[in-house]
Amino acid sequence: MPSPADPRPTLAAPDDDPWLWLEEVAGERALAWVKGQNAATLARLADARFEADRASVKAALDRPDKLPFVTRRGPFLYNFWQDAAQPRGVWRRTTLDSYRRPAPEWDVLLDLDTLARAEGEDWVWQGATTLPGTHDLAVLRLSRGGGDAVVLREFDLATRQFVADGFALPEAKGGVDWVDRDTLLLSSAFGEGMATRSGYARSVRLWSRGADPAAAPVLFGCDPGHMAAGGDVDREAPGRLVFIDRIGFYDAAVHIGDRTGPKQRIDLPSDAEYVWQQGWLAVQPRSPWTLDGTTHAPDSLLGIGFDAFLAGDRRFRLLFAPGERRALQGFFWCNGRLVVSVLDELRPVFTVFTPGEEAWTSAELQGLPRHGVAHLWPLDAVAEESDGTLLAQVQDPITPASLLLTSTALAAPALLRQSSPTFDASGLVVTQHEAVSVDGERIPYVQTGPAGEAGGEAPVHLTGYGGFRVPSLPHYQSIIGKLWLERGGTTVVANIRGGGEFGTRWHEAGRREGKRLSHDDFAAVAADLVRRGVTQPRRIAAEGGSNGGLLIANMLTRYHERFGALFCTIPLIDMRRYSKLLAGASWIAEYGDPDRPEDWAFLQHLSAYHTAEPGRRYPPILLATTRRDDRVHPGHARKMAAKLQAMGYPALFHEPAAGGHGYGKDNAEVAGFAALGAAFLRRAIGWEAAAA
Repeated sequence: MPSPADPRPTLAAPDDDPWLWLEEVAGERALAWVKGQNAATLARLADARFEADRASVKAALDRPDKLPFVTRRGPFLYNFWQDAAQPRGVWRRTTLDSYRRPAPEWDVLLDLDTLARAEGEDWVWQGATTLPGTHDLAVLRLSRGGGDAVVLREFDLATRQFVADGFALPEAKGGVDWVDRDTLLLSSAFGEGMATRSGYARSVRLWSRGADPAAAPVLFGCDPGHMAAGGDVDREAPGRLVFIDRIGFYDAAVHIGDRTGPKQRIDLPSDAEYVWQQGWLAVQPRSPWTLDGTTHAPDSLLGIGFDAFLAGDRRFRLLFAPGERRALQGFFWCNGRLVVSVLDELRPVFTVFTPGEEAWTSAELQGLPRHGVAHLWPLDAVAEESDGTLLAQVQDPITPASLLLTSTALAAPALLRQSSPTFDASGLVVTQHEAVSVDGERIPYVQTGPAGEAGGEAPVHLTGYGGFRVPSLPHYQSIIGKLWLERGGTTVVANIRGGGEFGTRWHEAGRREGKRLSHDDFAAVAADLVRRGVTQPRRIAAEGGSNGGLLIANMLTRYHERFGALFCTIPLIDMRRYSKLLAGASWIAEYGDPDRPEDWAFLQHLSAYHTAEPGRRYPPILLATTRRDDRVHPGHARKMAAKLQAMGYPALFHEPAAGGHGYGKDNAEVAGFAALGAAFLRRAIGWEAAAA
């Protein structure tokens, strides 16, 4: 195969596409093709073992003692719950005292299964925005089949009924924020000319009760070529509204104003992340930022008084400086204190800063594990209502998640609840290793599996992501643990470039032209598993979804000799047309613009749909998507499967009707998707016999 420095020649006709008709999501011919493909795949894989796997995963997802995640709104903790009795789920609430008990008393507000049956709709829950202060009214977000586009409907929490003649909006991408009891700030793609090229909201409108949303006055708008416009209410400053022009995935212009529109732009770099509360502002620049002769490095964290900043003061205090492998992961305000999350050599560290006129004091939050994964967030949904209470979730690949209660006052974390295990982890060990990529960069990966050697023949499930600054952390492996680890297999999570494990440096190295390096990293991890004597290429089964699906498709075309089987889910693959399909234009900052010759010059070599060739020894591949994915177009997976099959490869394809940009609208569908993928991978690498 060509080396990374020796790309294949430029394709002569990248727009010749005989499979374009498969982009018609609900086209008659396309659906007939999908139906035939689904039948063939199920006939090959859906035997008694698949059925047993699906049932066991569903039982694990439905178990009554899994963690019920909660958010506090006023005096109640709210939770959305799905199990065998309520597959679509129920929206419910309880008190903190009740939640601490082994069996909390839940008050059900809405039963989505009952609603779906009554209305004949394929409703999937996408969340709720309650009225701050009283929390007696809510705008619910309901999706048909799990897509990003939602129907908005006002709900009365006292009567448990939708409000007659209340706020209601047809299906569209977007959402709302409450200005007051009778006014919403509407950021939605609903209406003629209200969508950007990416399909998101182009405007922010002031929507009064009883008014036609299509006629609501526009307070703010963005260029249609930008990603989206958004609006929020700053509840600390009476009458202040916040308007966001999301220029691209990593760039935004933020304005503050009122009901008449924006008045002042926040004078910060468009690629900076920032948030303010109680008169203080925290800023993280993404690129080098020079102020008064001092250059602040990317991923520094800076603090200043907000009013002073608006008045022109630029005397920031440096709160955090990044290191080579010490990176800022996030920060948020909670009750006037700044909570900062850092990964230090992939170990989680949390620090709480208290701002002051003379100095900002800081203290590390103690009591959380320094290994595995730890996440920290405010208990309260509305920042201005918080008393400083924080929730922490901790876990590792073989230890189920626990939920802890702590606070910005640095209270010792107290255990609230712990999830039950989904698989038998007896004899499993977790170790961390590093591979060396093509340019000498060290690529960490976490391996979980039986202690001792497997004779160099371990069945390995390898996964990674490598995009959008999203880190791949060693979470508890609830599903793959059941389908792979419990049977004696080994799993590996690769921390490839393009992710956020080591901050902006790591992401930038795997973005645009660097995406090729991200894929090289993944292949290097596969090779390192062989070098270390863990396994052989034919025993490595790789899986990835979304941006990770692009990764898996490139493993097929660029590094096929290193893998025994590939499971490519909800992927983008056709990099020539991705920016024209659904939300694709919003990812140009990550991948590049295929309509620009200078970008297509490198993108063409990442477009597995174009680089796939007949006569290669490609490993078996299963491509899977969902019809209701309105983020990454199902045409990517459809077309790739059709092209591979036309070339003579035994590519399999699967497309359930619902699921959105995920694997199902309920636990049964998620379990079926996962069991099918695992069945394919295990059989393809020779770990178990093929179905009769």
